[in-house]
Amino acid sequence: MVWSLRNGVLAVTVDGTVAVMNDVAYRILGLRQRAADIGRPYSAVLQSQPEVARIMSGAFDLVHLPNRAELRLKSTNKVIGYTISQVHDRRGKLTGATLFFKDLTRVEQLEERERLRDRLAALGEMAAAIAHEVKNPLAGIEVMAGILKRQLPESQDAQTILADIIKEAKMANAIVLEVLEFVRPIRLQVEHMSLTDVIRDAIALADKHAPRGGVDVTLVIPEHLPTIQGDPHQLRQLFTNLVINAFEAMNGKGGVKIEAIELPEEESPTGGEALVGATVQVDVTDNGPGVPPDVMDRIFSPFFTTKPQGTGLGLAIVRKIVNAHDGRIDVQVPATGGTQFRVTLPVSSEQKLFG
Repeated sequence: MVWSLRNGVLAVTVDGTVAVMNDVAYRILGLRQRAADIGRPYSAVLQSQPEVARIMSGAFDLVHLPNRAELRLKSTNKVIGYTISQVHDRRGKLTGATLFFKDLTRVEQLEERERLRDRLAALGEMAAAIAHEVKNPLAGIEVMAGILKRQLPESQDAQTILADIIKEAKMANAIVLEVLEFVRPIRLQVEHMSLTDVIRDAIALADKHAPRGGVDVTLVIPEHLPTIQGDPHQLRQLFTNLVINAFEAMNGKGGVKIEAIELPEEESPTGGEALVGATVQVDVTDNGPGVPPDVMDRIFSPFFTTKPQGTGLGLAIVRKIVNAHDGRIDVQVPATGGTQFRVTLPVSSEQKLFG
């Protein structure tokens, strides 16, 4: 019965040895399953999960045990919900303790997304009003500067100044439009689509926005990569932004590798949000200077940028699109250097198909 449960079960004896540990417990805790663990001290089995070991050690000392408590595992960043209870024999003697737990990472992520949607909806209403008031004066400045430029063809100084005014007005207008795009809720038009085609289109689009120069792009995509249910326009923008980001980091030399693979449910990587069903994983890796450790936690934050003229919305929009597809995005610095963005998308979507 224990082995068929969808929750993790860990039972230990009063002398501190493991009595029961089911498959789900191993999977949630990210441990390798070994038959020899039964009878071993739980402190040794849970050596890489000290938080769980501390919970088990307290099970024999506490009078009131926690019910429906939550814990974040530092090693994998997963959130688990757990209940712990003592086990007594017929005479009431304490013989052990049992921990029941489940992975709540997905639930927490969905709740955070819902809170983010609410915040963005409120921000969107405010931004739309501000943008309307800002766009009109910008348009007026650009038009008047254009008229003056035509009326003063012989003044080189005036031509230079007015050209700068027009350029800055266009740039300010582009920022306003990008802010509006970010705060506007995404309405996906989901269809069965080929990620291979989307990635190839994204490389071509990125080359127009940020010419690659001498950067080599390597594509490693299996011939039979499954189609997924997604919005091709939004995913094209997602991968275009990631490739532009890589091109800009490379300064015209180096290499970018884009690799896609299919992951069955049981092979989905640990350490992040738990996705249900088969997924497709796409890695965009460059061998540029990499991301500084102090920047890593803020890299997807809106309006955060390390570029002199960046708006700080490119990667924030990427994460927004990934979240809309119920996917996951991770960033890391490989041992060989550079930066790797890993996008994991479900093959089947809960969104209604378009058309």
